[in-house]
Amino acid sequence: MGKKLENFVAAEFLREYWQKKPTVIRQGISNFVSPISADELAGLSLEEEVESRLIIEHGDAPWTLRHGPFDEEVFSTLPESHWTMLVQSVEHWVPEVNALLEYFQFLPRWRLEDIMISYAVDGGNVGPHYDNFDVFLIQAEGKRRWQVGPVYDESAPVVADTPLHILSEFSAEAEYVMEPGDILYLPPGFGHHGVAEGGCMTISIGFRAPSHREILMGFTDYVSDQLGESLRYSDPDQRVLSNTGLIDEHSIQRVQDVLKQYINDKALVAQWFGAFMTEPKHQQEQADGITDWSFILEEFEGADLMVSEGSRLAFYKGNCYYAFVDGEKYDLPLDTLEWVEVLCKKGTLLAAEWSRIEDQKTQQWLLGLIQKGVLYFD
Repeated sequence: MGKKLENFVAAEFLREYWQKKPTVIRQGISNFVSPISADELAGLSLEEEVESRLIIEHGDAPWTLRHGPFDEEVFSTLPESHWTMLVQSVEHWVPEVNALLEYFQFLPRWRLEDIMISYAVDGGNVGPHYDNFDVFLIQAEGKRRWQVGPVYDESAPVVADTPLHILSEFSAEAEYVMEPGDILYLPPGFGHHGVAEGGCMTISIGFRAPSHREILMGFTDYVSDQLGESLRYSDPDQRVLSNTGLIDEHSIQRVQDVLKQYINDKALVAQWFGAFMTEPKHQQEQADGITDWSFILEEFEGADLMVSEGSRLAFYKGNCYYAFVDGEKYDLPLDTLEWVEVLCKKGTLLAAEWSRIEDQKTQQWLLGLIQKGVLYFD
């Protein structure tokens, strides 16, 4: 089981707050020590493959946005106050940051978007805004004053002449000063504005919520790619019409029946949704030189098998069973299923577990994941 948040009951939180209203969990992680320093975070922002940003409130223009990778010199040119550095998907690069997800095992792991970490100097902020996903804001270092407002949507007016989506008419309804270990939870749409009081670092764990547009487009594209041209609209029950321009109710019903045929197929929806929700934000490095099961038995004896920090695993259990790994669907034999569930729950196969697997199909599946970099030996 994962670590437990303090002063927190998961069932009560899900019932009262999840996707309903904001809440503060004071000292949810007591004696919290940040798993990454500000200097290490800045070091990540220098890397080509890492997504990073700088937001300067009073730069060359109001609310200046710069995209990384940066060089070390850029930090010496920044003002003394009112700027923020943000680094995305830190869990992919820093295992200790990824370990924070153990506190949130009461939520589906496949909902995770990423872990973003921001460092701000005194007065640093990104403006009042809202997100379209659930987010837990863990105060890691220093203090940040948060103002929380009502729900906003795309119709809300925003500040002009900046690429940032900053609310121009923000009204605070609550205010909190967050200290290390405190956690602010915000459902989608709730406006919020956080300002650093001195230097501070905040860890943002975001949970992905695909839009209806994404769901409709993604599923219909997935289904369409599997259909042949011979499947066509048909109307063998066509009736005589009083006007040849009329699209009658029977015609609309036929189209609805075509759509329902696919939407009502739970296995088909599960195949698409599982692959869609496990698409990784970053591809893993391939593991070279690992050729067969006997090789790993000899080479990695006694080592635990870990899920890579950037990989996403899930499974579907209904009338059929599918495993999903980094956007791929797997139809697996029954002997493999227990190991899928262990990997999803614990993120680890102990040496004593994987080394005793004798089913060859399970061995080949795990070997393939090792070769793809999804699994690695600790």
